Amino acid sequence: MHPFITGTKINLCILTKSDITDEYVNWFNDKEVCQFNSHYRFPNTYEKTLHYIENTSDIVFGIVTKQKHSHIGNTVFGIVTEQESRHIGNICLQNINWIDRTADISIIIGEKTQWGKGYGAEAYRLIIDYAFNVLNLRRLASALTTDNQGMRWVCAKNGMEYEGTSKQVLFKAGEYIDIVHFAILKQ
Repeated sequence: MHPFITGTKINLCILTKSDITDEYVNWFNDKEVCQFNSHYRFPNTYEKTLHYIENTSDIVFGIVTKQKHSHIGNTVFGIVTEQESRHIGNICLQNINWIDRTADISIIIGEKTQWGKGYGAEAYRLIIDYAFNVLNLRRLASALTTDNQGMRWVCAKNGMEYEGTSKQVLFKAGEYIDIVHFAILKQ
């Protein structure tokens, strides 16, 4: 994977078909990896992963390439360790609204051995900088389950502020789960 955005411990890379490994596909079939997100409701496959990559990487250098008649776009980057060049997760700018200059950030660290090493916080820092200073967005938001303490820490560390809670938004493991909202404005 060739770095698109370089960091200290990780790089953000554009995902391609050749990056789809069995490990990557199975992140979304792992109950523990997906405990705090909307995945793990239906089995994931190579074909679904390929479709995801092909349909979320629709901006390059801030230009919409696939949704030419839409003001909404998405882009996904692989999170790759600097030392080992290992693909450990993804971070996505989604629902990019070119008129309102807003987007949502979502992230997954699929390699459980890489949890707790600060990679998620650095990925957030890099994607916020890219969104504000390259794409000229002005507001970024993240929605997470109330139990996701790690992501609450990542959001706070990166200057995102708590905006509120939406009740019973996500149905998972037989229960409805509340979602908390964080956001940051370009200064």
